[in-house]
Amino acid sequence: MAETNKQDGKHKFHLHLVSDATGTTLLGLARACLAQFEDIEPVQKFWPLVRTQRQLDRIIAKIEENPGPVVFTMVDRKMRKRLQERCDELNVPCVAVLDPIIRSLSSYLGLHAMGVPGLQHTMDDAYFRRVAAVDFAMRHDDGKKLSDLNEAEVILVGVSRTSKTPTSVFLARRGIKAANIPLVPGVDVPPEKFELKGPFYVGLTASPDRLLEIRRTRLKAEDNKERFEENTYLDFERIKEEVRVGRRLFAKYGWPVIDVTKRSIEETSAEILALYQSHQEQNNGR
Repeated sequence: MAETNKQDGKHKFHLHLVSDATGTTLLGLARACLAQFEDIEPVQKFWPLVRTQRQLDRIIAKIEENPGPVVFTMVDRKMRKRLQERCDELNVPCVAVLDPIIRSLSSYLGLHAMGVPGLQHTMDDAYFRRVAAVDFAMRHDDGKKLSDLNEAEVILVGVSRTSKTPTSVFLARRGIKAANIPLVPGVDVPPEKFELKGPFYVGLTASPDRLLEIRRTRLKAEDNKERFEENTYLDFERIKEEVRVGRRLFAKYGWPVIDVTKRSIEETSAEILALYQSHQEQNNGR
């Protein structure tokens, strides 16, 4: 059963969300189900892109440390069986679709679902946090407004065309205040902007070939080859050097690095959310 906080009377419990994809649908399902219960304080643990037995074993260890309901979307039969069997041993619910989620939470919390549709869209604190995060992302896009960068929760750093802006917006829709700083040849960023104590920095990179392809498309250069021949933005050797400089910067500060060459925005964002969660846990001593 969930613990009841004596001060506010809320039922506190851990909820583990495990997915072999980005987990976007899973997050929505969980939010829809949790909205049906009053006086709860879920500690949500999000585990996206779980595709190997080794990854799953690490997550199971985390579940053992903080037992609680497990909601998952995985297609691999062996991994599903392993997760379900271990959850049975821990005596925690393990469910995969909307109706079982509601039934399982009801049993675990000792509460009845209210049966009111659409509660996940209520204009609560979480909603306004997402709105504020989107506004923050827009005001701090592409290196704008560096003066209050310390208010960011996540800062993305990378060369042009590494999906910094859409990833910042995606994170903002999850309630994360994300800013991004472009690495542009000849444009120096004050070193102190890379050394702020509060934000969590993530380096984004991509293969030079992919960057060149995206930049050509961006400038519609394929139909204007002569016009763009001298454009250093499309110079392959210059692009390779940009990538090298970026990686050296990431290594200097020890930031996690994500190669977005073959990743969707959703996959990149899911990885960042998982990294940020681990970062917070380490800072909180958990």
